[in-house]
Amino acid sequence: MTLITGSMLAPAPGTIPAPGPGANTASPLFYVGTHHPGWLATTAMPLFISDRRLRSYKTLPRAATTWALDSGAFTELSRHGNWDHGPAPRQYAARIRRYRDHIGHLAWAAPQDWMCEPAILARTGLTIADHQQRTIASVLALRDADPGLPVIPVLQGWSPSDYLRCAEAYDRAGIDLAAEPVIGIGSICRRQATTQTELILAALHARGLARLHGFGIKIQGLIRCGHLLTSADSMAWSFAARHQPPLPGCQTRHRTCANCLRYAARWYTHVRTSLTSTYIQPPLFDPDGGDC
Repeated sequence: MTLITGSMLAPAPGTIPAPGPGANTASPLFYVGTHHPGWLATTAMPLFISDRRLRSYKTLPRAATTWALDSGAFTELSRHGNWDHGPAPRQYAARIRRYRDHIGHLAWAAPQDWMCEPAILARTGLTIADHQQRTIASVLALRDADPGLPVIPVLQGWSPSDYLRCAEAYDRAGIDLAAEPVIGIGSICRRQATTQTELILAALHARGLARLHGFGIKIQGLIRCGHLLTSADSMAWSFAARHQPPLPGCQTRHRTCANCLRYAARWYTHVRTSLTSTYIQPPLFDPDGGDC
């Protein structure tokens, strides 16, 4: 594969962008979710990749781009209702360390968190408060296993007050969120086009928490709430590609572009240009500069 190159306004690989006080004046860093860890070596797009996809790799790719690690929490909880089938904290910490050292350019890793969507709560049989405490316990356990790992705290909840209570619980656990380089905001990916997500993010900003990453934020959510985010990720491109014909030139390669680097790169460019009227826009690389 050919490395997709170009000029992008993104932090140096392995770093986390730190916004100034208040709302962001630049477009948030956007991580493209993918099931293909091999893309790490072939694209300049920031990538978001799950431990579930990386864990079986004996030989890991060397990253040419900055990336972040998803723990696979949504899949784990939706399938099993707990983390009993997933790695123990020390096992997951060892994997993060391996990814950091062998892949390189790892910006941060999500903990083994517990999201609070109603369907997930019904699956686990636990309360929002239970999920918040278990998320905080995961952060503490992973940092205890290896204090040098870039494991981020994740705030979970459903209403704005839930997220504020979660922030208070982190304080009681001895984690100063205001000093963290980035804070994940979970359980918002299916309601980002509503005022609820904006209210949640604004409430956290009012509390002095401005370095926020939105999990699963799509284009409409970015347009509405991007000024309150440092970064975001999404795999919406793959879902969209399943319901569209392949790109010109891809017809002989695959039936859909749901796993196509060219399609993902075009979608990434579309996300960036969709924010032009709101944010400072970086130059865009050529989405056709690489193979499928």
